[in-house]
Amino acid sequence: MRGESGMSTAEYAVGTLAAVAFAGVLLKVLTSGPVQSALSDLIERALA
Repeated sequence: MRGESGMSTAEYAVGTLAAVAFAGVLLKVLTSGPVQSALSDLIERALA
């Protein structure tokens, strides 16, 4: 038997899909009103 090194094509597809889904959720969270407001306040305090 050969050792299983690396991912197969199906595993790449699932991994890519999971990464895209995570990026979508992260984008949605970061572009929400409360989060944008909090980030803006944080940046303004850091620059002041």
